[in-house]
Amino acid sequence: MHKMKNFFLFCSGVDKAMLDKCPSDANKYMGIGATVFFTGVLAFFSSGYALYTVFDSYLMAIAFGLVWGLMIFNLDRYIVMSMKSNGKWWRDALVAAPRLMLAVLLALVISKPLELKIFEKEIKAELVTMEQEVFKKQEDQLKARYQSQIDEQRQQIAQLKTEITAKTAARDTLTRIAVQEADGTGGSGKQNLGPIYRAKKAEADKAQTELDSLVAVALPLIKQKEKAVVVLDSTVQAGIAALARTSYDGMAARMEALSRLSADSKAIFYASIFIMLLFVAIETAPIMVKLISYRSPYDYLLHEHEHVFQMANLEKTTLLANEVHNKLLFESDTGKHLTSARINLQKELIDHKFKEKLADLKTRPYDWKLGGA
Repeated sequence: MHKMKNFFLFCSGVDKAMLDKCPSDANKYMGIGATVFFTGVLAFFSSGYALYTVFDSYLMAIAFGLVWGLMIFNLDRYIVMSMKSNGKWWRDALVAAPRLMLAVLLALVISKPLELKIFEKEIKAELVTMEQEVFKKQEDQLKARYQSQIDEQRQQIAQLKTEITAKTAARDTLTRIAVQEADGTGGSGKQNLGPIYRAKKAEADKAQTELDSLVAVALPLIKQKEKAVVVLDSTVQAGIAALARTSYDGMAARMEALSRLSADSKAIFYASIFIMLLFVAIETAPIMVKLISYRSPYDYLLHEHEHVFQMANLEKTTLLANEVHNKLLFESDTGKHLTSARINLQKELIDHKFKEKLADLKTRPYDWKLGGA
């Protein structure tokens, strides 16, 4: 029990030595640490399931899931550990705002794979429908590639058959008219095989000849085009049989299936929302606890401890700054005096040389006149 308590306190990021001075806060930070720990555990299961759907390997799913869970655990621990109560709610809220946004983002990332696992049976049923839709789309695309050729061949076959039917009907009509002229049931109304009958008989024979010629040409074409249609149909069926029937159950497909289920079912939609909100509440709980709690003895002790270091650092930096300032001031004043002394010395030397030159000129007052003579 003592080891578990120390472990949860470690998860909360609390200073154990400082917390020992205010044991009344131990339960609070144990609860915060437990929440951080179990959030990491949920992140492990969530990422493990998500990665299993990608790699189909338990070993890789566990390895990557463990890394992801530890990363989420470390982030949560750092978020909670970095929050300190300043005694002013608006300042605490301002400081906590980016941490809350990060916690919400982590909650959304963790919750989605677990939603997929919770609705796994419904998603599998929807994936079957989606898979059939994908295969149907592939088949339609393949059929559309040859459909124009098949339609053209069938149209030509229908056109040839229509011509044969029309020629046959014309032949039958002319034959019937000739027979009626011969037996007196039509035409002139008298039984005879005279010129009128022969003329009508000739027209019927001509129609029969045209029909025979058309049939002789059209029937081979019809068979050829029907064979071409059969070949095209066989090509389409062979292409459909050759289509890759891979399993349609990847991560993206499952998320799409869940989205479709949510759109079709209000129950699944609200359940998905509540699951997401639950994880948001779990993820943000430690931050909210620290945000809404009054300043505890541990907060005061931590503030005092940090303030001591802050004042010591301020004192050290101030003394160092004053020392540097005095040194610079000394160097500046010394430099000014040295420069002034050098200037005065130069002035004295110049004055001395000037007096010597003047005295020398006074001892030789007429040199310039003699020189002129």
